[in-house]
Amino acid sequence: MTIAAIYDVAAPAKLNLCLRVVGRRNDGYHLLDSLMVLIDWADTLHFERRGDGRIARRDSAAVLPADDLCLRAAHALQQASGSALGADITIEKQVPWGAGLGGGSSDAASTLLALNRLWGLGWPLARLLPIGLALGADVPFFLAGTNARAGGIGERLTPVAMPPRWFAVVKPAAGLATRDVFAHPEVAGRVEAARIAGFSESSGHEHVGSDCGNDLQAAAESLCPEIGMATTPLFEAFGNSRMTGSGSAVFADAGSAGEGAVPSAAMPGDWPPGWSFRMCRSLEHHPLGGWAEAKQV
Repeated sequence: MTIAAIYDVAAPAKLNLCLRVVGRRNDGYHLLDSLMVLIDWADTLHFERRGDGRIARRDSAAVLPADDLCLRAAHALQQASGSALGADITIEKQVPWGAGLGGGSSDAASTLLALNRLWGLGWPLARLLPIGLALGADVPFFLAGTNARAGGIGERLTPVAMPPRWFAVVKPAAGLATRDVFAHPEVAGRVEAARIAGFSESSGHEHVGSDCGNDLQAAAESLCPEIGMATTPLFEAFGNSRMTGSGSAVFADAGSAGEGAVPSAAMPGDWPPGWSFRMCRSLEHHPLGGWAEAKQV
């Protein structure tokens, strides 16, 4: 069949329903045990194939950082595959930065999946996963495309079936850099506690449930007090709340009844300026699930 020259694809966010820090490797990467779920808060990425090999972001948005994950993903795939093709890329950004929602990693994963088709590579998932991991620890999760328990630095994925859920998600105005959270002394204390308890790179918690908390939250709250300001009203409204990833977004499990079940009387009438609130549904599969399974001809 004819390979399309233009694609519009989604890049969904994720929530860490549970996140434990279970150690640290000699290279500095932290070992995690996390339960991760895809949600329908998503960026939209637009790709147009180029024949001259150039790769460029065409957003009308702000200046892009030199290490933009989307461009890094595109160049990494181009180099690995030897493709002479390029692409113009535009991102309609919806998932906020510095939120622990995996927005940049998801964009990178959707870039790899889309260009795999756009350039007619037909690579299987196994060939994309190492490229994704080199870009970031969360990228393999989005490439694999299912809700999962993640171990190691995020690359050891075990698919997990989860019933459909609604989540109330709040992103404070302030964002957090992942490296700053992991560098906090509180996280070093978690690593030491894991060492004393006998955890190692190849081990983890035997029973990780969706209510086990987030070992990064205390460190993140000390850097961003707005996290605590967000968790309190969510807990009052839903009886639970926690941070996702390295923050600053927090969420509450709102059950399976849907958006109409939100106890609005218990929620603030107006969040502070710059804050985002959204009711999100869990996804069973990534919207691009299966895109790396068969060769496009």
